[in-house]
Amino acid sequence: MSSDTQLRLKRRALMAGLGACGLGVAAPRLALAQAIGLNDAATTEMERQAGSTIRHNISSFRALDWRPYFENTRNGAILVDITSRALHFWSEDQSIYKLYPTSVPLTDDLTRRGRTSVVKKVVGPEWRPTPAMKLRNPEWPDYVGPGPDNPLGTHALYLSWQYYRIHGTHDTRKIGRRSSNGCIGLYNEHIAELFSLTKIGTQVLLI
Repeated sequence: MSSDTQLRLKRRALMAGLGACGLGVAAPRLALAQAIGLNDAATTEMERQAGSTIRHNISSFRALDWRPYFENTRNGAILVDITSRALHFWSEDQSIYKLYPTSVPLTDDLTRRGRTSVVKKVVGPEWRPTPAMKLRNPEWPDYVGPGPDNPLGTHALYLSWQYYRIHGTHDTRKIGRRSSNGCIGLYNEHIAELFSLTKIGTQVLLI
């Protein structure tokens, strides 16, 4: 196995251990390097590769029309493109269009696609790990209240699928990356704006 492959596997394993529907990598660069046994040169290479990935994603980060994805824009419409790691929003009267970068699930197994809708909106959300998360990571806390340590950031849109949300994050390094256990993450300033534009019943499609 090549050193590059070993590096990718180590990094993926660490992120999987730390990621949780928004509970992602929160260690500084040096701590992250020490945790997976990298020297400074290797850490620089890891960051260069991550940066390259983000730039590649931006190449497909483009405006879209709503018509191929929705029959109408009643109650507004949200399209989440997992591949380009982008969220698109159209208001009901189509006068407002927004495009935001996102974080997406770590693996295909954690990724859900299809149609759902916003069923609940919360400012200052609370966070509890799902039973599956707790089983995989028993050391995780059972509850995190609103605030800077909350993995859901400042706002959350709850979807009709149990445990799935579109939410903010205090760890801005996760945006543009695979870093969650299923949820879609946005910068806090972006989720605050999206929160103000959406309503209960806003259509959501993940592709």
